[in-house]
Amino acid sequence: MDRSIRNIVFDLGGVLLEWKPDQILARLYPEDPETQALVKKEVFQHPDWLALDKGTLDEERAVRLFQQRTGRPLSEMTVLMDTVRETLIPIQPTFALLEELSKEGMNLYCVSNMQINVFAYLQKRYDFWGKFKGLVISAHVRMIKPDAEIFHHLFSRFGLAPSASVFIDDHLPNVESARRLEMQAILFQGADDCRRQLQQVHGRL
Repeated sequence: MDRSIRNIVFDLGGVLLEWKPDQILARLYPEDPETQALVKKEVFQHPDWLALDKGTLDEERAVRLFQQRTGRPLSEMTVLMDTVRETLIPIQPTFALLEELSKEGMNLYCVSNMQINVFAYLQKRYDFWGKFKGLVISAHVRMIKPDAEIFHHLFSRFGLAPSASVFIDDHLPNVESARRLEMQAILFQGADDCRRQLQQVHGRL
């Protein structure tokens, strides 16, 4: 076992919590692929979504911009944002893995690109936050993955050595950024695969 690995750093959306924009769009606009494509392009794939994650755009203003670009009703865009929050539900197999790592005595952290209102909702809805020794939420620090600065913030804020830390994320550019900073990093493709890769890193689980 590589005893130098002490810290496991998790992403939230797509790793610990479901994040499936296409399913959200299919739920809100069933049998309307044109509107699904429009909203996907003008909301989820637009730079404003990253600005929300970075905390440089607030949700009220963003919803108005979404309405202007899509031509859809303002109330509909509000429902869209509510649905985003409600569908970020725990991925139970990953939480089982999280629990195993906690029992092993690993230090658990979280670095997530997430909007202020979304995170506030999740904080109230779920009680698992105490499992983490530290959280870095992009909108709170106005930094965003895959930029190196958010990882440097993690290291300095919690006194972590990159080489003693494993980062788990479902987005390849974020994984590659962490590796450039000398973290070991796993591209998340399901809890079983993640467990197997962690076994290779530190020999247990």
